[in-house]
Amino acid sequence: MDSFTIGVWSVFLLIVLIYSGLYVPIAFILVSFLGVYFVRGSFDIAANSLVISATDAISSYTFATVPVFVFMGLLVVLSGMGRSTFEVANHAFRRIPGGLAIGTVGANALFAATIGVGIAAAAIFTKLAVPEMQRHGYSKIRAVGVVAAASLLAPLIPPSLLLILFGVLTYTSIGALFIAGIIPGLLLAAAYVLFILVEAKLNPAMYGGGKKVNVDENRLTCKQILAKIAPITLLVWLIFGGLYGGIFTANEAGAMGAVGALIFALFHVRNPRTYWKLLIETGEVTASVLLLIVGATLYTRMLALTGVSSGITSIFSDLGIGVVGTLIIYVAIIILMGTLIDSASIILLIVPLMFPIFQAMNVDPIWLGIITVMSVEVGLLTPPFGMAAFVIKSASESKDLRVGDIYRGAAPFAVITVLVIGLLIAVPQFTSVLR
Repeated sequence: MDSFTIGVWSVFLLIVLIYSGLYVPIAFILVSFLGVYFVRGSFDIAANSLVISATDAISSYTFATVPVFVFMGLLVVLSGMGRSTFEVANHAFRRIPGGLAIGTVGANALFAATIGVGIAAAAIFTKLAVPEMQRHGYSKIRAVGVVAAASLLAPLIPPSLLLILFGVLTYTSIGALFIAGIIPGLLLAAAYVLFILVEAKLNPAMYGGGKKVNVDENRLTCKQILAKIAPITLLVWLIFGGLYGGIFTANEAGAMGAVGALIFALFHVRNPRTYWKLLIETGEVTASVLLLIVGATLYTRMLALTGVSSGITSIFSDLGIGVVGTLIIYVAIIILMGTLIDSASIILLIVPLMFPIFQAMNVDPIWLGIITVMSVEVGLLTPPFGMAAFVIKSASESKDLRVGDIYRGAAPFAVITVLVIGLLIAVPQFTSVLR
């Protein structure tokens, strides 16, 4: 069996193992090890390849972004900034039809600038926003759908663990990816808001239009608004002001953000054991991410060794469909994979295969990174896997809420997200406005 055939079979084996539920990093390491072994015919060479890949993969200073941003996100949750942000957004949009839904999207957009994991945002706003929307007569399906969709903003609006993962795999500037994600993230949020406004006009019952409520019930004074919004606003300005102004690198921005979040968290919780638990959780998340990267690095090198990467590049070149056609196929594959496997696994599986093709086409890796992450996040809303749906179901206090209700509520937003991806493909300048 020649090297190329071994490489192709290794990819199929990897997909089967991941879909069957094997722990993803182990699947990457096992398949890559076997691929190198069969190509070289030596156990020692395969073992040394694993050791070298593990050393090279995570020895870079770049990986300091992972623990600092994870720790910052955990501190933001601890400090209660999510609740404060939602209360201010609720106050700001309370008189607009669909205002609570719009406020949820707005609060998520701001909250996303301090936490890089969509699942965390989904869990938090399920407890904050869904009961409030239902109390105001909103349809249960729409309430959970809005929360599920708004959680997509967290992995796109930086800081984002998925953007860090893409940057590491493709040797792309993480700081540049962060800055490039701001406009597409806000564009996606605006598209959600526009849909809510239109639907609230056409179908007001979906947004509590038939229920009389006191719009001044959640009214806040200027002093209260300032007190609630100041911490997260200052934190966002600290991170992005430093990044955009060239004062901080991505690592330094994360460290400064973590320090700022720690200061705000100390006003709410002063128990040392709580912070020790956060440090342990940060270490656990960081270790799992780095193990993924080790496996993905070995996988990438195995693909190069077998010639699969260059072979796939030649195939797409011969098709003659150009950059746009290749991107459409790429996005379709990612969305299809998102129905069954998690976001990080998709990036680790598909990017090493497809990135060399886009390199040969001289595609801007920053543009590609934003499209990749947005496409991956559609999988959070699609059955049967749809991680956001399961998180919302677990976090919800409603006993009659079904996962299918969440999928139905999120379906229009999944379509909108795909349309925004199409817009980014057609107008790549959206990812370069701030660069």
